[in-house]
Amino acid sequence: MITNFRHAASRVAFSLLGALSIVALPSYAAQTLTVYTYDSFTSEWGPGPVIKEAFEKECDCTLNFVAIDSSAGILNRVQLEGKSSKADVVLGLDYNLMAIAEDSGLLAESGTDMSAVKLPVDWDSKIFVPFDYGHFAFVYDTEQLETPPSSLEELVNAPDDLKIIIQDPRTSTPGLGLMLWVKAVYGDDAATAWKKLQPKILTVTTGWSEAYFSLFLNGEAPMVLSYDTSPGYHMAIDKTEQYQAAAFDEGHYLQIEVAALLKNSPNQELGKAFLQFLIGKEAQSALPLTNVMYPSTDIGDALPAEFEKLIKPSKSLLLDTEQVRDERKAWIDEWLESAN
Repeated sequence: MITNFRHAASRVAFSLLGALSIVALPSYAAQTLTVYTYDSFTSEWGPGPVIKEAFEKECDCTLNFVAIDSSAGILNRVQLEGKSSKADVVLGLDYNLMAIAEDSGLLAESGTDMSAVKLPVDWDSKIFVPFDYGHFAFVYDTEQLETPPSSLEELVNAPDDLKIIIQDPRTSTPGLGLMLWVKAVYGDDAATAWKKLQPKILTVTTGWSEAYFSLFLNGEAPMVLSYDTSPGYHMAIDKTEQYQAAAFDEGHYLQIEVAALLKNSPNQELGKAFLQFLIGKEAQSALPLTNVMYPSTDIGDALPAEFEKLIKPSKSLLLDTEQVRDERKAWIDEWLESAN
């Protein structure tokens, strides 16, 4: 079922791109742009194939995606390779990793016109180009759970027989997002909140796919840590409203995914052209049904109607990226101690 869903999502995205007008770029014949990104982005159901085909038609170049296992893995790879990295662009870092990435000294200013960018928060980075966003949320199975918690506080204090599946903040972007969500809501009392939540955690997975596809969709628990956009995936393609996101009174933690150009790239102009293309309507219209996130610009009627049915977080929670850089290790230690 999931495989068919992914193929259908890709067909819809290709159809959308075909219907949009194409704005010609200068020719970059014989040039190859290498982009490091996470593996689901480049998968056959992800936005990578759609964006590759559309961009190559415009630039007369070759777009080479290199798949890496995670957002953190992308950053680790370019840090290890340093100035000798083969990457021209990194795509798929998120806001929480921006300060660490900028500290590496490996990234250049994007030169991107971001006047069309529309996010729940103001954006002023000259290096990082935001291409999509979403909020972390607990998705629940309406056939297993009729009335979900309406706040993080209610979840923390729920009976221990309510089981949830979460991800590890050391290896998973949503896992890190939940850790920051708890910290943003509870502050110095986060450790106490984790202690109360611990008996309700059925399991902690290393990544989102295992938690969502392998466990949650197979009925192992009624709730899983995911995104507020996840139900749009099911409504649009699977034609079911069985899976919904619980709206929490305190608000939801925001994830913003970004791309950036490497200073040592020999293809600076092509890299800048790609970053501009990434926030253009052709690429942006592919994202909702392939990356299952909100585009970072207003795409009008190209936004699937099902996204209008999604929860609307009362508040977008976001800790400063510099604070995350400085405190992340201590907060992870706090999370680990709660499990003992």
